[in-house]
Amino acid sequence: MTAELVRGQNHPLSQSRVEIRVSAGTPVLALASTADDEGRLAGPGAVAHPGARALPGLEVPGAVAGQHRIAVDLDAVGPAVHRVGVVLVLPPGGPERFGAVPASYVAVAEPEGAELVGYTLTGLESETAVVAVELYRRQGAWKVRAVGQGYADGLGALLADAGLAASAATELAAAALDVAAPGDITRAAMPTGTAPTVPRGLRAPQDGAPGSDPGAPAVPAPPAPEPPAPIPVSGVPYAGTPGPAPADSAGGPPTVNYAHPRRRRASTEPPEPAPRPAEPAQPGEPPRPVAGDASGWSLEERLYNQVWGMFEDLARTVAAYRSAVDFADSRMDRELDEALSDPRNRLGGSGDAARDTARARRDELVAQAQAVLDRDLAQLVAESEVVEPALPAAYARWDNPVWHGGPSTGLPEENPLALRLGDLHLPERPGLRIPMLMRVPLERGLWIDNGRTGSEAAMAMDTDRLRRAAMDMAVAHAVRLLAVHPGDRFSVRVIDAAGAGGASLAPLVRSGVLAGPPAAGAAGVTRTLAELTRRVDLVQMALRAGAPEDLPPDVDTAEQLLLVHDFPHGFDDRAVTQLRYLADEGPSVGVHLLMVADRDEASAYGPLLDPLWRSLMRLSPVPDNHLADPWVGHAWTFEPDLPPQGSQVLDQALERITAARGGTRP
Repeated sequence: MTAELVRGQNHPLSQSRVEIRVSAGTPVLALASTADDEGRLAGPGAVAHPGARALPGLEVPGAVAGQHRIAVDLDAVGPAVHRVGVVLVLPPGGPERFGAVPASYVAVAEPEGAELVGYTLTGLESETAVVAVELYRRQGAWKVRAVGQGYADGLGALLADAGLAASAATELAAAALDVAAPGDITRAAMPTGTAPTVPRGLRAPQDGAPGSDPGAPAVPAPPAPEPPAPIPVSGVPYAGTPGPAPADSAGGPPTVNYAHPRRRRASTEPPEPAPRPAEPAQPGEPPRPVAGDASGWSLEERLYNQVWGMFEDLARTVAAYRSAVDFADSRMDRELDEALSDPRNRLGGSGDAARDTARARRDELVAQAQAVLDRDLAQLVAESEVVEPALPAAYARWDNPVWHGGPSTGLPEENPLALRLGDLHLPERPGLRIPMLMRVPLERGLWIDNGRTGSEAAMAMDTDRLRRAAMDMAVAHAVRLLAVHPGDRFSVRVIDAAGAGGASLAPLVRSGVLAGPPAAGAAGVTRTLAELTRRVDLVQMALRAGAPEDLPPDVDTAEQLLLVHDFPHGFDDRAVTQLRYLADEGPSVGVHLLMVADRDEASAYGPLLDPLWRSLMRLSPVPDNHLADPWVGHAWTFEPDLPPQGSQVLDQALERITAARGGTRP
């Protein structure tokens, strides 16, 4: 499986003999450099280029082309070499900047074998020479880092910044570019076929990624075009597989990448129209987004995949921005150290001038990164404004008009593809909220944390208000599940041993949509868990026997949600064991768990309950940043989606459920 990197990310290399494969959007020169542990070149002889193609352990191609292969033997580069950089350069007579051509793709692969790591060089603009990737030695092991940083002034500036004297850098750049006179660039050298693509990539964040959590949600990863099948990954619950790389129109303004296979219509898909036609963009503007403009066999699936694409785009564009800022800071620190270490700069104003220059260069790089980030965020905001109103009830916020129809609206005829649990956002643009969608049926139980130790927002709240908010959130999820399933395919059961959730449960009780009254006391807990455990056992045995139709008539075959309030109140050791069994075995046969609990209150059971907590997806009734994405490991802030204060939306949804089931409200 190929690991797809974003700018600044690294990945370990398991072997020393590798091959660097370059698929460029235009003919380029491919060079390789060897440097020490500070990234400095030992001299002009530390660069392999078409005029001097070989270095110990390295061999580069000898011509300008759109496709390159560079052979690397890391065991042979020598002990003084700690970094091997791969540099791409636009030759004379070709395009004037990398931002005007399709994004290049670089892969580290087994020699004549499978790709190990891939990286698409997105976000480039005025650069004419870029360091694409870097192989570096760390504690005796080699890793690859996606760099994607370049220089508008070309190869000479790049080499000078790597430690060569200005005259030597200019002379070496001229020697390397001498193989690419203007007449040498012909159409025959252009790569054929489609633009370079990103291979199927990362399924999980790197170990230790910020925001990772043992109880973080699973991320389904589906093959196209079939409906996605879940794969457990630490991160936020979305599905998809990275696809084609961005390809900006030559000479046109760069835009958010919509070339992802989950974000364009395939020719084999049915011609179901998008809910809103595309509006023509003004000349020079990026294309205006359209709701449902993604691959999928239905509008619901296309919207689901589009939301996932927005989530990935936001993760990657913010990762690129943060990486660029880190690069600018590290370069400024290095330049400041050099200025302070030079005795000549300690007298007079030369030291101050050097420091001012370093800070100015840092500010310039950060401003460029901010401009790219603002551009990408503006496009995502525009897409969100189009997509959000078009979402179906299962994906929509409670304030969306789709939830405010009367009883005549009815319930759907098919099960939903996914369920909205809340919103996700990053500090770079808190107002840009991405729906957090979880595939249905739920493969993991949900745990709404009503404890005050989970986050700063929880610690700032009164205990009673926090517990009420958690239970209101659980009831809202239960109502949503009932409202987006056909009337006979989903039911809800409640354990409220102490009766403390009565106020929040009142709408469910009044409407009569529960499978039975909330179970109270230890006896109610025992009875409910025994019934559900029996259901799981019988359905499992029937499925193993290949006779699901032979279930006893009293077994409810509908999907079931067990809502447990204030665990572990009312639970003894046997009940705890049964609950763990339901959490582990229930989802595969249609029994799902939704717990409202404080983990600290269950500490009396010791580490025996740790597997239970880890098996559940933790949510918070207040904003909390405990979730991580599966690509770069950002810490995302989760915002619960609750009905607006004073709204009758839950009652309206319950009226539709009651009417669809043929019942009447008491």
